[in-house]
Parts: sequence; C-alpha cells; structure tokens
Amino acid sequence: MISAEPIIYIVIFFAVLALVQGAYLVIFGKSISMDGKVNRRLDLLDKGGNREKVLDQLRKEMTQHMKSQSIPIYSLLATKAQKANIAFTPSQIILLMVVVSFVSFIMLTIMTEVGVPVRAAVAVAMGVGGVYTWISRKAKKRLDMISEQLPEAVELMVRSLRVGHPFSSAVAIVAKEVADPLGTEMGIISDEAAYGRDMGETLKAMAERLDIQDLRFLAVAVTIQQSSGGNLAEILDGLAKVIRARFRLFRRVAAITAEAKWSGNLLSGFPFLALVGITLVKPDYFDEVKLSPYFIPAALIVAAFLVVNLIVMRALVDIKV
Repeated sequence: MISAEPIIYIVIFFAVLALVQGAYLVIFGKSISMDGKVNRRLDLLDKGGNREKVLDQLRKEMTQHMKSQSIPIYSLLATKAQKANIAFTPSQIILLMVVVSFVSFIMLTIMTEVGVPVRAAVAVAMGVGGVYTWISRKAKKRLDMISEQLPEAVELMVRSLRVGHPFSSAVAIVAKEVADPLGTEMGIISDEAAYGRDMGETLKAMAERLDIQDLRFLAVAVTIQQSSGGNLAEILDGLAKVIRARFRLFRRVAAITAEAKWSGNLLSGFPFLALVGITLVKPDYFDEVKLSPYFIPAALIVAAFLVVNLIVMRALVDIKV
C-alpha cells in the first residue's frame, strides 16, 4: 500500500504559508503593500494622521521586534522581523504560531493516522517553521527592493541639491517621490531630522537596522560632509554611481552562480526526495533495517553529512562582493 503521508506533510506546510500570508493581508490589507505608488507614510498622513503620531507609529513598528529579543522563541525571529518590518506585534506573531500549529495539528489529525506525540511535534514544527519561512522571505524581498531603489533615490537627492535645496529637503523629496519600502524609511528620516535629530546619526541608525552596506556608505558620506564640508552633490553623485555599479555586479554574480545554486539545492534535496519516493513506492522498505542496532547511528551519521553538505554547498555559492 502506498503511503501518502510525506506528500500530505508538504501540502500542509504550504497551506500554512498561505494561511499566514492570507491572515496578514486580511488584517493589514494594502497598508503594508510594498508595490503601491504611494508609500505607507504618505497614506497614513493623507488619512488625517498627525505627523508626529504617524512618526511614532512607524518607529514603534520598526523597533518593536528587537525590543522583544528576550522572549525565548521570538529571539530567533526578531532580527528578520525587524528587517521585514512586520506590522504584527511580537505577541501577535507568537499567537499566530500557536494558531497555525493548532490548525496544522487538526489537519494532520484529519489527513493522517500517526500518533498524537508525532502529530503535535510536526504541528509545532510547521507552525514555527512556517512563520519563520514567511518572515524570512518577506525580509529578503524588502531588503532587495530597498537596494534596488537606493541608486535612484540618491540620484534624486543629487538633482535636488544641484537646484539649491538643502539636504533635508532633498530627503523629504525622496520620501514623497519614491515608493515603499524606501519611501517610508526616508520619510521617517525626514521627520526625525525635522524634530531635531542629527541627519547623519539617523541615516547610520537606519543602515544598522537594515544591515545594508550601501546605506552605510550614504550615512558616512553625509556625516563626513557635515563635519568637514565639501560639495555634497558631487559626493552623492559619485556614491550613486558606485551603488549602481555594485548593484549591477551583484546581479551579474547572482546570474553566474544561479546554476551552481540550483545544482546545490538539487544535491541537497535529492536524499529527501529519494526518501519520500521510496516511502511512497514501498512503505515497508526500511522495516528490516530498522531492527538493526546500527540503524540509529547510521541515520545520525547520514543526517550529519547532509548538514555538512548544506554548509559546504552554501559556502561554495555564497560569493562575497
């Protein structure tokens, strides 16, 4: 008899991801979209929000996750949740894990016949792993979009400076003209500078929070110009060219290593695919081997080799530029 449980596990895991994304969109809707023409900060201001209250709300959303690192389970998600700028609060994310784990347990109970302890362990793994995977994907997408928008934003600053605007006004123009996610980030910088915070310090804080090297270059350039003077427009013009060149180089490296990455993913995933295939075709294939005293040690050794394989393959294709 063919066992369909491995396929059921995979289907339930993807259903978990869809459930998390659906819940997020239902609760927050277009207010958290990164594809809109109007950024979220301007949208909140257009709805009648006070500038100071909007700034407080956005700053709270951007810092709430790192302030909750003391929570044992949530500490694994805090950094990525901050980079993804998840609008859920830490308590809501933990509640989401619990709800998703419960839904997974119900689906496993309906669709499989495994024991309760196994169902509970798999359900918790799916709940935590599903939310972690979803947050990681959103963080990567958001950081990639910011890196792509940054050269254009810096060039817009350069044009503003050359027509006579001060740097604070140039940042405000970027906040109005650039879409999310960078538009709202620049809007927060503009508002904080308007309330008296040093511009270089604000840029540095954003660069550290997002962990983007190009933003660090921008913060350093502005800080040096503030302390020693110089033509900021020319400095930023050169910086924009460097950032754009780095972005093109990253894309070129990604294209060159794409085949190696897919080969690595295939080689890393093949043992699991083979295990699922064998289980589907012949569920009792490993029954005799399981009785051997060497089965558990051998399984642990194979698992260790798979982990080493993942680390080595990742190191081979992870080229630092």
